[in-house]
Amino acid sequence: MAKRTIGVIGGSGLYELEGLEGVERIKLDTPWGAPSDDYLVGTLGDVRLAFLPRHGRGHRILPGEINFRANIHGMKQLGAEWIVAISAVGSMRDDIRPGDLVIVDQFFDRTTSRAQTFFGEGIVGHVALADPVCKHLGDTLEHSARSLSLRVHRGGTYLCIEGPQFSTRAESRIYRSWGVDVIGMTNLPEARLAREAELCYATVALATDYDCWHQTESDVTVEAILAVLRTNVENSRRLVREVAGRIPAQRSCACREACKDAIVTDRASIPAEARRRAALLFGKYL
Repeated sequence: MAKRTIGVIGGSGLYELEGLEGVERIKLDTPWGAPSDDYLVGTLGDVRLAFLPRHGRGHRILPGEINFRANIHGMKQLGAEWIVAISAVGSMRDDIRPGDLVIVDQFFDRTTSRAQTFFGEGIVGHVALADPVCKHLGDTLEHSARSLSLRVHRGGTYLCIEGPQFSTRAESRIYRSWGVDVIGMTNLPEARLAREAELCYATVALATDYDCWHQTESDVTVEAILAVLRTNVENSRRLVREVAGRIPAQRSCACREACKDAIVTDRASIPAEARRRAALLFGKYL
């Protein structure tokens, strides 16, 4: 029986995933170019795990420079059906303290210059994104975190900004007034693309700071973030090991058929190149 494959995308501070057996580095090309780095693929118990550092090893790629389409397509090429996205964030709430984990369930997009979709250039499609996080995977992550006695919050909105600069104080205060819970730079369009690729996707947001809105905390700095990251990264590694054993062998959620009724283009009008590019993603519907 084939092992189920789980994809893990590592954010700031998480560039390797320890504890894998039979590890190999796999370099992929995709119809959308090269992913951020080689995929680290190995087994963890009865699970095949594919790990990708979102910013590349050595943290070489800005948030706005990440080839999100290649990263997600590469996971699909490797047979991943679930993606656990690890992301460092700023907290926009007093009760989400640096070091806490947040299993978000919503996103708000403030990015400005990123390719947002696998559709286009001959294929028009519109997937449902009202609930952009797979609830089944989110539940599994929450239960895993609580079993490890980690400080975890379930639910919340991740505001994604373009970066690479942190927010101004005025921006931070306005974002808080919108009711968002955490702020980061990388999980969009990642979540959108995972849905179009019919993958189950969930974010583990690792709070490192209070952005710059908090009156009694220091303004966010790279040095402060890195200090908290060291603890957060170890917790995220523990969480990945725990969740890998809890993910079911078969999916029963709607993520697996997200594009079934999404494509509106007349099939006879789709160019051959567009079909080739989309074959792995939604070719079965063409």
